[in-house]
Amino acid sequence: MSYSSGMTAKPVSVVVTGASRGIGLAIAQRFHADGAQVTICARGEAALEEARDAMPGLRAHACDLARRAALERFADTVLAETGTPDVLVNNAGAFLPGGISSEAEGTFDSMIAVNLASAYHLTRALLPGMIARGSGTILNICSTASITPYPNGGSYGIAKHALLGFSRTLREEMKPHGIRVVALLPGATLTDSWAGAGLPYSRFMPAEDVAEAAFMAWRMSPRTVVEDILMRPMLGDIPSD
Repeated sequence: MSYSSGMTAKPVSVVVTGASRGIGLAIAQRFHADGAQVTICARGEAALEEARDAMPGLRAHACDLARRAALERFADTVLAETGTPDVLVNNAGAFLPGGISSEAEGTFDSMIAVNLASAYHLTRALLPGMIARGSGTILNICSTASITPYPNGGSYGIAKHALLGFSRTLREEMKPHGIRVVALLPGATLTDSWAGAGLPYSRFMPAEDVAEAAFMAWRMSPRTVVEDILMRPMLGDIPSD
């Protein structure tokens, strides 16, 4: 597939948050392998350096998107370096277990900041250029927790439900502007988040499969939007007990 943005010959510009490992890294690698100009961010500089080494030309920035000022600096950097992106992948997220009645004070604020507010504010910062251009694709990495309440999911589940609602609301608003909004809802995926779980590989999806789904949703004709993509391991969800 030829990577071009509009009528120009420049590479497609892709921004992926939370992309130093796991699903975010796999998505960044998928687009990079096909010639896109990829910009990523994550909190850990060491992992970002590894990503730079593995993907020549990658732009990688250390940023804690839960901090509003840091998020705004990252958005300004993206616009200054590569302009309005063609693809924005809101993948940054975190999980803190616990029930609503028993989780530690501050868990709700933390989960909302990382899993919802970061996507909301970064999207708003980069959206004006997409609207002016009349094109763009926004992929929000939700979760099966966006549609299925899990015991011990607490505020994480609340935030992921809200992220799906944000995706669907934004999709309706952006239809007249030619901007596609895709919600990707993966189940258990083999990433560091499951380290120490003691479960066989067969119970997890490869992160590369999730990345392929994201890439597929983007490469559709501009006349088509893949709205919600629900992915689960072939053997089903991992029991919570």
